[in-house]
Amino acid sequence: MQRIHLASDHAGFALKQELARRLATQGYDIVDDGTHDTQSCDYPVYAHKLCEAVAAEGSRGVLICGTGLGMSMAANRHTDIRAALCTTELHARMSRCHNNANVLCLGARVTGVELAFAIVDVFLATEFEGGRHQRRLDLLRLQA
Repeated sequence: MQRIHLASDHAGFALKQELARRLATQGYDIVDDGTHDTQSCDYPVYAHKLCEAVAAEGSRGVLICGTGLGMSMAANRHTDIRAALCTTELHARMSRCHNNANVLCLGARVTGVELAFAIVDVFLATEFEGGRHQRRLDLLRLQA
C-alpha cells in the first residue's frame, strides 16, 4: 500500500478532505499532516511538516492552499523535495516522468474537485523516466 501525505492550509482544507476520502477508497495509506479545520493558519507550518515526512520516508505528498503558490514556495525550500504546482494532467505527468516530483501542489480556489482528482491520479500513477532527466536533477543539487 502506497503512503500519501496530505496537508493544507484553511483555504485548501475542503479539497484535502475530498482527496483523502477518494484516495483512501483507492487503497492508499493516507497521512493527514493538517490543518484539521478551516480556521485561519499559516501554510508554511503544514508544508514543512509534510515535506519533512516525505523526505524521511521517500513517499509522496500533496499540498493544497488557495492558489498552490505559497505551498510550492515553502516546499521547495527543502533540499530533498521537488514540489510541482500543477494545474493540468500534463503538468502532473511531466513533473513525475521528467522531474521526479515528490510533492504535488494544488490551488483549491483555482482547481475544481474533479480536475484535482484527475491531476492527483496522474501524479500518483506516473513513474520517473530517469536517464538524462536524472542528470538534470543532479545538477539541481549542485546549485543548492
